[in-house]
Amino acid sequence: FPDFGRQRGKAFKMATPTKTEDQFKAPSLATKIWETGRIRTQQFLDFITPFKAQRWIFCALTLGGFFARIFFVQGWYIVAYVLGIYLLNLFLQFLTPRDDPALAEFEGDEDNDEPQLPTKSNEEFRPFVRRLPEFKFWLAAQRAILFGFFSTFFAVFNVPVFWPILVMYFLILFGVSMKRQIKHMIRYKYLPFTTGKPRHKGKEDTGKVVKS
Repeated sequence: FPDFGRQRGKAFKMATPTKTEDQFKAPSLATKIWETGRIRTQQFLDFITPFKAQRWIFCALTLGGFFARIFFVQGWYIVAYVLGIYLLNLFLQFLTPRDDPALAEFEGDEDNDEPQLPTKSNEEFRPFVRRLPEFKFWLAAQRAILFGFFSTFFAVFNVPVFWPILVMYFLILFGVSMKRQIKHMIRYKYLPFTTGKPRHKGKEDTGKVVKS
């Protein structure tokens, strides 16, 4: 009689994948290219993080180039309007504290143990923590500007619109948003920047040595 148990064992071994095939499979070429690009991009972002002034100068130049192209091609006004609204939203998040005192007041959580913005000069110094940090603000703005610039090369984004209306809408929205933000700053007595921790001066060293 044939040995069915031995045959089943051989079939089970043949059907079971080995560790080399299942766990140690080499990544594809596309995965290698994606991971290499991601690592190089992160290394570049880490390198340019300390150069704040240079980063914002480059951002201003690219924004100027974008509006120059809009002016010369006389089109893609809707792209410029959307970009302006997005940059305004980023700017408002940059000016807003991470722990919004208005939200804490609304929820009745002002007595909790979380750090709040100081409202008096004799309170403990706390640096201003933004809802949107400076580097993330720059990175999001730079990406949006570059995306908007490349969008002007595609006719599908060139929606016909009367551009003075868009300019008027944007100016009204900018004025209303900044007025609301300034009122928020005045009400909760904070500035959207940190001037530095106050330093207390000690006694001057006279250079005299006291002999015992």
